[in-house]
Amino acid sequence: MKNDRLFSGLVLVIIGAAFLLHNFGVVDFHWYNIVRLWPIFLVIGGINLLLANTRTVWATIVKVGVLVIGLGFVLFSNAGRRHNDSSLFNFHYNIDDDDDNDVDIDIDDDKDDDIKALKANATNVFQQPYTADIKHARLNVSGGATTYVLNTSTDSLFKAATREYYGNYNLSTSKEDSVTVVDFDMDKHNQHFRLNGGHMNVAQISLNTAPIWDLNLRGGAAKVDFDLTPYKVRSLNISGGAASCDIKMAANLPLTDVTVSTGASEVTIRIPKNAACDIAVSSGLSSNDFDGFTKISSSHYTTPGFEAAKNKIYLKLKGGVSDFNVRRY
Repeated sequence: MKNDRLFSGLVLVIIGAAFLLHNFGVVDFHWYNIVRLWPIFLVIGGINLLLANTRTVWATIVKVGVLVIGLGFVLFSNAGRRHNDSSLFNFHYNIDDDDDNDVDIDIDDDKDDDIKALKANATNVFQQPYTADIKHARLNVSGGATTYVLNTSTDSLFKAATREYYGNYNLSTSKEDSVTVVDFDMDKHNQHFRLNGGHMNVAQISLNTAPIWDLNLRGGAAKVDFDLTPYKVRSLNISGGAASCDIKMAANLPLTDVTVSTGASEVTIRIPKNAACDIAVSSGLSSNDFDGFTKISSSHYTTPGFEAAKNKIYLKLKGGVSDFNVRRY
């Protein structure tokens, strides 16, 4: 009984210490660690089951040691960010902005036969021409287990170069009143992710800078790297299960709406200093870092002088286990 109380007390002390240190800025706790390091809880539980009926001093030391080390690693490490910043491959994107179908998505690696075999997977280019009468466009992207990169413009309306390790992408367009709708999605029956592979599809997307854009991205497990500074983005919606997002916005319109809704996410959004920004955050377990913002409430933040500003960006951040960061550049 005493050992059980000791065990429970240590759990509360460690978790409480983590919250206090995070609130005072001593450590930077990432909720995404819980998703990445969940097997540690199995180890802790397994050790306690194995030694449940052993009341010796050494058994107590082992259980306490495993608990302290395991929870300490989950609470104080930065494994989530390291996982997102490193992978089995270093991807290099190089797309010529012309009208041919050449695509160069290089994979640099020092692996062996398994990695070389993956290089044989499909590379494709998808393209939709631009016409001067297109003033407003909507891009719908769907498909998990993919790294999405948007950092180049094109003379076409839409262009995407992909490397597909599994699944197939499709491109279609339609018209809704005065809006040109571009749908770029993966076959639904192929939207799966191999947990042990570490190999994600890659989609390098380019857009025309002339139209006003509404961007919708929906996927299971995805990594999103968007530089939207050249574009007139009216709305951006990202939804998915587990996501790592790095998004750079611009203030090219009087009003821009950004919504990020994920189950487990690590999100960094960069906002220009000349744009006023309003943040509404809603999450079960979140770590929030909104430097330069005024806190209105625990779920509401704004930049100084927001109401009188000419260009405004509204951020709506929703997540289960999330790490939200908003930076001003």
